[in-house]
Amino acid sequence: MQGSEAEAVPVVSYAYRASLIGSAHRFALTEQGLSWHIGSRSGLWPYDEIDAIRLSFRPVSMQQHRFRADVTHTGGRRIAILSTSWQTAALMAPQDNGFREFIVELHARMAKAGSRAVLTSGLGRTAYATVLVFLAVLTVVMAGLLIRALVIGEFAGALFILGFAALFAWQVGGFVRRNRPQSYRLDQVPKALLP
Repeated sequence: MQGSEAEAVPVVSYAYRASLIGSAHRFALTEQGLSWHIGSRSGLWPYDEIDAIRLSFRPVSMQQHRFRADVTHTGGRRIAILSTSWQTAALMAPQDNGFREFIVELHARMAKAGSRAVLTSGLGRTAYATVLVFLAVLTVVMAGLLIRALVIGEFAGALFILGFAALFAWQVGGFVRRNRPQSYRLDQVPKALLP
């Protein structure tokens, strides 16, 4: 066996369907770089030409456990890689293991290629600040309603407000916690943003 054959890097693939109508989005990590096929478009981006990656937690109504990686090329083009795939009109299936392995391996290959990509996670700082302001206003309003319900003796209303607040905190709390804006390194992919 020759040295180049012994050192051949295996191809790591990942695919998902972004919608029921469109074709699958297919990605492969090859020796040359990130190969992608989305509909009629395709490309091969060498690992050192990947300019930025943003990881985020993006739940939707059909799938509350969905992650997203936005990969940007030095030429300005961007592709999105999602951790879920449409199966039927009513079913969006998670692909946790495949997504996690693909994203971790992409970072490892970029590190090996000496990439200087900008790595960020969560929402943008402005969007995150807007979410925090909205939650602060909502908290004040809910506290005011709770106090009013208790003062006028509407204990059923107070229980409803407490239950709604607990449900809302459970649903939105994970989103806010996971999507805190931050930078990371190629060898420290944030676990909170991987399934």
